[in-house]
Amino acid sequence: MKKPNVAILGATGAVGQEFLTLIEERKFPFSSLKLLASKRSAGKKIKFMGKTYTIEEAKPSAFEGLDLVLSSAGGSVSLELVPHAVKAGALVVDNTSAFRMDSEVPLVIPEINPEDIKKHKGVIANPNCSAIIMLMAIAPLHKKNRIQRVLCATYQAVSGAGAKAMEELEKQTQEFLAKKPLTKEVFPHQIAFNLFSHNAAIERDGYNSEELKMIQESHKILHDNSIKIVTTCVRVPVLRAHTEVLYLEFEKPMKPEEAREILSRSPGLRLQDDEKTNHFPMPIEATGREEVLVGRIRKDLSSENGLALMVSGDQLWKGAALNAVQIAEVALGLQKTENRG
Repeated sequence: MKKPNVAILGATGAVGQEFLTLIEERKFPFSSLKLLASKRSAGKKIKFMGKTYTIEEAKPSAFEGLDLVLSSAGGSVSLELVPHAVKAGALVVDNTSAFRMDSEVPLVIPEINPEDIKKHKGVIANPNCSAIIMLMAIAPLHKKNRIQRVLCATYQAVSGAGAKAMEELEKQTQEFLAKKPLTKEVFPHQIAFNLFSHNAAIERDGYNSEELKMIQESHKILHDNSIKIVTTCVRVPVLRAHTEVLYLEFEKPMKPEEAREILSRSPGLRLQDDEKTNHFPMPIEATGREEVLVGRIRKDLSSENGLALMVSGDQLWKGAALNAVQIAEVALGLQKTENRG
């Protein structure tokens, strides 16, 4: 296949910048590259792989001649512009929530359901970051021994709210230590030296939209709506990489040793489970890593068929940009996707 003409929609955002990093690191082939963003950002210059690119305004006419669009510009932008990209003949891998629950759009984690990629009609949706990190650990176990119930608590880095949220954490930390009034522009509450329930809007039954995304998207990706899932999402003062604590209830008993064996040979995972040194998954070690870290695997003493474990993954990489790039690699037949750690 010829090298594709590629565009990044939302090129100036946190995920857009990671698209560029990963295209270079993974040697993703392209014939031409177009960087698209808001009218406000149009005209800005970005240096990439020895060349200077000019940001162009994202508008319907910008997609002519493209083969691939990696999109992360917000749900409303995707709803407006993605149909134009598809009409122009491009494959769109969309990182927003705009198309995830559309029955006509595949929702894909390449290590879990790559076969769904073939069903696309021009758009493939990239799942929610927390759902990806959770499913990377539970899908291999579910394949071996059906999971009936999942209890999940997330500890989500501010990177999930974008570059300005990361800047706010850094600024608030400096202000707090200097005993100055704290700047609050992104989050409704102080984030430095604090944590709070995820800032997504509360919806039905008291669940916020982040928690509902994890439940609904997990069912779609695993093609199993019968799994009972309870999630509580919490925003924590970590710059990058989400951590999650999982309690799994299986159809049949599963020993921790069996789970470790399954997870240790599952693609995209790295086992970090050293009880002697108390070394388990940590966001500081998951940051900038392609693999999701998994560990703290132990028997759930409250459930005969239960296990407890812990995962940590880079929200901007496997939780967003990396997963999208891997989808594109498989969809375009460019190379076999892999995680190098």
